[in-house]
Amino acid sequence: MPRPMKPRWIDGRPGTVFFVPHPFPDPRIEHVALSLDELEALKLADHEDLSQEEAAAEMNISRATFGRIVRQARKRVAEALVTGKAILVEGGEIEYRPSGRGPGRGFHGGGQGRGRQGGRGRGPYIPGDEDARF
Repeated sequence: MPRPMKPRWIDGRPGTVFFVPHPFPDPRIEHVALSLDELEALKLADHEDLSQEEAAAEMNISRATFGRIVRQARKRVAEALVTGKAILVEGGEIEYRPSGRGPGRGFHGGGQGRGRQGGRGRGPYIPGDEDARF
């Protein structure tokens, strides 16, 4: 039996959760799902240019786990860009970073608690269903 998955810490939910190629080709567009922890890994590694050790510590996971997450995230983003698919950010095994860890570096300043779903993703974003947004 595999070990239970350890939640990864993130700073907060992103303001944008759906990306589509331009021009918008079809309402039933194919998409690639990117989990919230994969987005956090991309943010820390590629946007903030942290080392894998530093980024793993920020997410409260091992360096090896961080490496697997960021590798999978890069693969999914590359698939979307190369094949013209949309990117949908949703779900993942996450917890919000405890507020006692400083100001945070997240999408909305961090320290926002665990949300209505207890830090577990909200499921897919449905365009037009504003209540489904965070």
